[in-house]
Amino acid sequence: MAETTSDWGDWLPRTIEGSDPDGVAVWYLGCNGFALKGRGETTLWVDPYVGVGDPPRTVRMIPVPFDPADVYSADAVLATHEHTDHVHGPSQAPLLANSGADLYAADDSLAVTDDEDWTGNWDVDDDQFVEIEEGDSFSVGEFDVDVVGVHDPDASHPVGYVIQHDAGTVFHGGDTKPHDGFAELGERYDIDLAVVAFGSVGNVPDKQTRKPQRTRWYCDENEAVEIASALQTDRLLPSHWDMWKGLTADPTALHDHARSFDYPEQLDVVEIGDRVDL
Repeated sequence: MAETTSDWGDWLPRTIEGSDPDGVAVWYLGCNGFALKGRGETTLWVDPYVGVGDPPRTVRMIPVPFDPADVYSADAVLATHEHTDHVHGPSQAPLLANSGADLYAADDSLAVTDDEDWTGNWDVDDDQFVEIEEGDSFSVGEFDVDVVGVHDPDASHPVGYVIQHDAGTVFHGGDTKPHDGFAELGERYDIDLAVVAFGSVGNVPDKQTRKPQRTRWYCDENEAVEIASALQTDRLLPSHWDMWKGLTADPTALHDHARSFDYPEQLDVVEIGDRVDL
């Protein structure tokens, strides 16, 4: 399968590898990808994707920030659902091969690894695939991870993650829309940072027919703030708004939509390659 060439060389993985956070450092990789590194050197990668999409249906609008073959510092990769920009062999299998990290994913996401023959095309073993589902909990180094239910009607089996560290708690919901269960999560966890996929409605060619159709994959402004409010999160970090031509959006608009709500208390608008800290 075709490999990816980074537009930025290897500076981003070397920056992550060489960092020494006081608590947890979180890098935005563009699309819905993130790398989290704790003070104890444990590094998690969530939905890292460096593909270019399927032009002209989906056209990547941002740089390819790293080559996964340059990533050696990884303890686990977490996948939220089975879509290509969340589970993708050329983006993730070389990372698993280099680092020995495990891939945590639900059944339909793991099916992608069979379809793309990760074990045949890359130096990856079956025992690196860990099937998870809602209600599961696991630990990776200094991080404790709970698998939670989300609402993404475009995916067949989406999951979200509540990633806990003594420095703070991160929620990553994949491409979720508002969900009745988020209020309960807001009561159960003290969420410091919530990642919510945000974008516009676009006219995108259908995958089979290639005829343009009205497409709404991500939260609008009101839905993103609704999720943040239900989760009672201190900080909201909008993702995915930068990625696909015709579906991009202005995340600074969320300031106005969040203004009258108690949560989120802070809006973190970041660009690909940026770092925030807990």
